[in-house]
Amino acid sequence: MSTCRRPHPTPPSASTLLRSHLRKEPVHVRHRPPSGPTALLDAWLRLWNGGLSLTPEIVSDDFRLHSVMIDGSDSSSVHGADGLTAYIRAGRAAFPDLKFVIGVPPLFDGAYLSVRWTATGTYGGGFPGAEAAPGIVVTFTGTDTLLMRDGRFSEYWLNADSLHMLRQLKAL
Repeated sequence: MSTCRRPHPTPPSASTLLRSHLRKEPVHVRHRPPSGPTALLDAWLRLWNGGLSLTPEIVSDDFRLHSVMIDGSDSSSVHGADGLTAYIRAGRAAFPDLKFVIGVPPLFDGAYLSVRWTATGTYGGGFPGAEAAPGIVVTFTGTDTLLMRDGRFSEYWLNADSLHMLRQLKAL
């Protein structure tokens, strides 16, 4: 029995991304069957943009996040598909329309992938300590470094500009 898979967008080349970034033009994406790290990165981006059902397909059972959390705690509670889904869901609770876009072409080095992103979303309220009124648009950036193993991500190092986000929320 064969299964038919929906084609995943083909990520644009580094030069196409750079040219469109410099000119502020939209990037056009061709569709092709999923394969390799670029398809995994595409799924990662769709996951963070609200496609939470993708989590078990793209992260390993022993997945781990390495980051300092916004409250200063460590990230040891974020492991496996369920932990990552809960983490993303919590972030999206304050920014229901949060949208991530790749800002700089990704770097691949063996089993490692690193990508710079920009996130923009409308603050919906409920962020502890925030004095900003719901409805403001917040933008912040970050870099994800991911370890790929057996076709899925197994470790994730997150570096986000939380200070910039907190200032926009008037939480400092």
